[in-house]
Order: sequence, then C-alpha cells, then structure tokens
Amino acid sequence: MPIDASRAFVPVRIAVLTVSDTRGLAEDRSGDTLVARVEGAGHALADRAIVRDDIDTIVARLNQWIDDAAIDCIITTGGTGVTGRDVTPEAVERIATKLIPGFGELFRWQSYAKIGTSTIQSRATACVARGTYVFALPGSTGAVKDGWDGILAEQLDSRHRPCNFVELMPRLLER
Repeated sequence: MPIDASRAFVPVRIAVLTVSDTRGLAEDRSGDTLVARVEGAGHALADRAIVRDDIDTIVARLNQWIDDAAIDCIITTGGTGVTGRDVTPEAVERIATKLIPGFGELFRWQSYAKIGTSTIQSRATACVARGTYVFALPGSTGAVKDGWDGILAEQLDSRHRPCNFVELMPRLLER
C-alpha cells in the first residue's frame, strides 16, 4: 500500500521484549533484527529487555511498559509456539483491553507463503492494552522480518494510506 509523502512521519516509541529461557543479549538475534528495523524506520527504541518464558514475568514487564507514558508500542519476540513453555499469547490476553485478531491472521497468511503449513504452529497475536499497542511475534529472525516488513513497517508508519495504527493512537483510550 502507498506511503503518502505529503503526510508527516511520526516516530513511534517502541519497546522490544524478547521472551526466552536460553538467550541473553549477546545471543538475541531476533531482538537485534527487530531493533535494527525499528530504528532503521526512524522510530525510537524506548526500551529493550529479555525475560524468561514465565507468564507472570512477561505480564509484569508488559504492565510496566504499558504504564510508562514514554512507550507507545511493545513488540515481543518468542514464546508464541505450542510447547508447554510458550506462554506469550496467554500473557498478552491477560493485559489486553482489545484484541487485534487480524494481526495474527495476516501474519500466518504471509508466513504460509514462505513456510507452508508449519505456520500453523505460530500463535502470533496483538492487542491494545490501556492505550498501548502490543504485538507478539515468534522468536525466529525470519518471523521477526516477516512481521515487521510485511505488517508493522506499514501500520506503524503515520504516512501509510488508507489508514494506519499511528493515526489511531490519540483515540485508543476513548470511551
């Protein structure tokens, strides 16, 4: 979809959360990939962290960032599979004000073109939580690239037409 060059670019303040029991910052290639894309697009990296695959730990970090007025959006990577330790979607559901089901649907549709039926193992999801966007991507670098390049790069660009998530940000807390 087109970018309207007559519109002003509005940088989004994005926090990146890696969910993993095995990675530290030195091994966090998917987090590095996501940070590079966020900053390369002109957005601000508001914070970055790695937490273990524990629902209460994930929820606590998400709530901390949701309550921080300096963060507009959170993107997680990891913990979206179907194993017993994969609990990121459940954490997102706990903090969600409104789910955005189309995000996961679109992610899997795009992923299907690349990895076929293996995409069914992804539980990528998204929500609005008390006025903050939260997007949960799988933990592979390929999935991060697919989620950012195929969806988030456009939807987090205020110039994207016909509509985008950024233009809705001032209205997320409306009643």
